[in-house]
Amino acid sequence: MSAEVSTVPVAVRVSAKINLFLGVGRRAADGYHPLATVFEAIGLHDVVTATARTDDAITVTTSGEDADEVPDDRTNLAVRAADLLRCIRRHPHLGVDLHIDKAIPVAGGMAGGSADAAGALLACSVAWGLDASAEELHDLATQLGSDVPFCLMGGVALGTGRGERLVPVPTPATHTWVVATAHEGLSTPSVFGRFDDLGDVHEVCVPTPLIAALATSDAEDIADVMGNDLQPAAVSLRPDLADVLAEGRRAGARAALVSGSGPTCVFLALDESAAHRIAARLVQLPQVRTTRIATGPVAGAQLLPNAVGSARDTAGSAQ
Repeated sequence: MSAEVSTVPVAVRVSAKINLFLGVGRRAADGYHPLATVFEAIGLHDVVTATARTDDAITVTTSGEDADEVPDDRTNLAVRAADLLRCIRRHPHLGVDLHIDKAIPVAGGMAGGSADAAGALLACSVAWGLDASAEELHDLATQLGSDVPFCLMGGVALGTGRGERLVPVPTPATHTWVVATAHEGLSTPSVFGRFDDLGDVHEVCVPTPLIAALATSDAEDIADVMGNDLQPAAVSLRPDLADVLAEGRRAGARAALVSGSGPTCVFLALDESAAHRIAARLVQLPQVRTTRIATGPVAGAQLLPNAVGSARDTAGSAQ
């Protein structure tokens, strides 16, 4: 059956992720590291818009923050997501113009590229009239990257395996975060490589204390059990991150962490007023490019109201 293609643009909003906990094991024979992580989606958003074409080309353009650093070829994960979807559905003739409006930092450890891939999967499914189910989109997301499934889902989740096996984690409270970006990004492979070189590897365990703390929503309890095994590697490659983390703690942050592979740093604030004080201190540091205040958890990939068709619950929602 042919897909019912519309040339009306379909827009999907996607969210940045942070890791409240990131446990990393020894690199396996397949080159991947086993992970036990707790993701949280926060309110920094990209918008991915898909407009179906009448030929089989897939193009991508970008606007917004760091737009000039986003590739416009097949190295862009959003392009690969669109291509994967049409190939799996056996519609190689389908084409699409993708546009990404960026607000998630590029190469900042907040899964911006993965979020855009998740957005492209959902937007293309609707624009091409494929009506892919949540399960199908999740399966495709796992083929694209470890963070892509969570970027579809959003909320808070425990991730195991390479991070793609997800279990929602209930948390009744809203968390307030300060996000401090750096002037230059860090390559995720280089951070994992330094992690391997440092050799401080231990068995990966599910962070049960953090999951329990999230259920109570006590900021102090959550802060006490947050952690990131990649942080020493990121700081080793970028020593000035240690000063950013220390300044955030002095300014009143309940927790201070490198986000994922870095170099973006995130700070848990007691409330919005405290977040503004922390941000004001951090932005004065020469190694900090910008500070943003965001809350979480928020939803994953979501069709915007003027989008075409129905997502059939293909986008996740915050718990």
